[in-house]
Amino acid sequence: MKNITPSSLAKNVSAAGAAIVFIVVFLFFVFMFIWNTFRVYVPSGRMAIVTAKSGKEPAPGTILVERGEKGIWREVLPEGRHFLNPVRYDVRIVKATEIPLGKIGIVISKVGKELPAGEIIAPDHDSKGVWRDVLGPGLYRLNPEGYTIEIADAINIPAGYVGVVTSQTGAMPKPGEFATIGEKGVLQDILQPGLYYINRYAYQVNVIEIGMNQVSMTSSNKGGSVFNTKSRLSINNSAMQELEANTLNFQQELRRQNQSQMTTPSVKESFNRVMKQNAKPASKMVRGDAKAKMPMREEAMADMVLAEGGAKGVGIPAISPEAQIFGVSKAVEFPSRDGFKVSLEMTVEFELLPEHISKIYLLYGDLPQVVEKIILPQVLSVSRLKGSSYGAQDFILGEGREKFQNDLREELVKTLATKNIIVHNAIIRTVEIPMDILQPIRAVSLAQEQNLTNISMQETAKKLGELNTETELIEQRRREVNQETEKLVATTAAECKREVETIAAEVKLKVAEIGVKRSELLAKITSLKGETEANVKFLTANESAIGEGMLANALGGGQYLAYMKAVEALNPKITTRVIYAGDGTLWTDLEKAALPLPIKPAPTPTPIRVQQPQQSQQVRK
Repeated sequence: MKNITPSSLAKNVSAAGAAIVFIVVFLFFVFMFIWNTFRVYVPSGRMAIVTAKSGKEPAPGTILVERGEKGIWREVLPEGRHFLNPVRYDVRIVKATEIPLGKIGIVISKVGKELPAGEIIAPDHDSKGVWRDVLGPGLYRLNPEGYTIEIADAINIPAGYVGVVTSQTGAMPKPGEFATIGEKGVLQDILQPGLYYINRYAYQVNVIEIGMNQVSMTSSNKGGSVFNTKSRLSINNSAMQELEANTLNFQQELRRQNQSQMTTPSVKESFNRVMKQNAKPASKMVRGDAKAKMPMREEAMADMVLAEGGAKGVGIPAISPEAQIFGVSKAVEFPSRDGFKVSLEMTVEFELLPEHISKIYLLYGDLPQVVEKIILPQVLSVSRLKGSSYGAQDFILGEGREKFQNDLREELVKTLATKNIIVHNAIIRTVEIPMDILQPIRAVSLAQEQNLTNISMQETAKKLGELNTETELIEQRRREVNQETEKLVATTAAECKREVETIAAEVKLKVAEIGVKRSELLAKITSLKGETEANVKFLTANESAIGEGMLANALGGGQYLAYMKAVEALNPKITTRVIYAGDGTLWTDLEKAALPLPIKPAPTPTPIRVQQPQQSQQVRK
């Protein structure tokens, strides 16, 4: 065994330390190389798309591959730190898709199984096409190389509207029936006011007004007939207001597209055909030797014109507070019973209930189409049918016109109720008839009105005379009432004065009587006071005399009492105490002087009778 010396040990230790330092430095440089070369940092709100330069070859036509295959990874790297070999992988950092509040994300997949011809909605996420379900507000990381996210507005149905949903894909249901899940067509369930995240590629939502609406038919020189829908309620939330505006703008665009289809020659021809069928030839009438037959106007009655309800813009409602307006170009015209042409301007108020909206849309379409296909033809047909049974004069006189309006309203209510449309009122606003019949009727009406005016003036004059008579009677009665009032006022004043004087005399008498009573009481008090004082003095003196008598008897006689009084008078400092100890005994205590007194038997004291003074008699009244 080789000997280990301190010098060799020191060399070995220094060599080991150098090796350790070298290894640490080497590892540090390796770590820094890997950290700076292989590290991929994905910031917040971003994602990393990885492209593998090597690996297993994917199937031909594959856009996204799995890990281990060559190509673009389907998986994206989320935010954070990742370590990839830059020789084998290319990394591209892009922004993640953020869907704000009130928006939806419609995903269009470029990868997956092919769809059948004509289909665009993917049955699942493993197929190409548009995903049926949508992405709600939030942050999403889908590889943009294989998926396209289209950000669209959510559907916000305002108050006063409902949404009718139409499925865009699937098998067709039976004609006239609602579509079920998986079928293409109108769904029975409607959307109430609120916010909905619906894929516009899979479902079309038509926003339809409910409640009260109006359709007015006017002559073309007054702007054409109009169909007014009710105003939309305004809200304070600008974001929700913008969503409502976007939803209504989309609906307006759909109506504009339908409108362009309605103006085709075939549609106009169909309307002309309806007009011709409803137009009955006028009955012949004889006026003198002439025979006339009134022709009917056969122009189209329902060329719908869509007017912009508002301007598009962010945060600005596209529908103005006034309603959308759709119009036709003519008023209602029909022959009267006597062969004259009558033109009516009228307004019909109708209502669509929410529970019937989906059925109405299935059968007739949107609200303008309901007006164009159902309401206007029925109004025209019923107006002509009912109006042909009335004479031209009936439309001038108030009673006949009112009866026609009631008949028209009742018939419209009955007819449109079968189509789930509620008619509330039908109002005739203007009636136009030919001047050759209007002038004679107007002249007769004016003569009748003038006659009624004259009768009214006569009645007025008669009533005026009666009024003057009654006025004079009232004036006479007023004067009588004034005289009666003055008389009553004087009589009442005299009676009041007399009553006051009587009461004053009675008061004085009562005061005098009270004074007499007071004097009597004072006299009695004075008398009793004098008698009382006399009695007190008499009793006091009498008791003093009795005491002196008893003292004299005790001393043995009046002379001894006199001696004692004399002694006391001579020397006031001498105090004499007389103690009565019983009959026949008298003790006299003289402290400084002694007076010998003969002892004699004390005489029996004679009782002194005191006569009380008589009471004075009471004063009588």
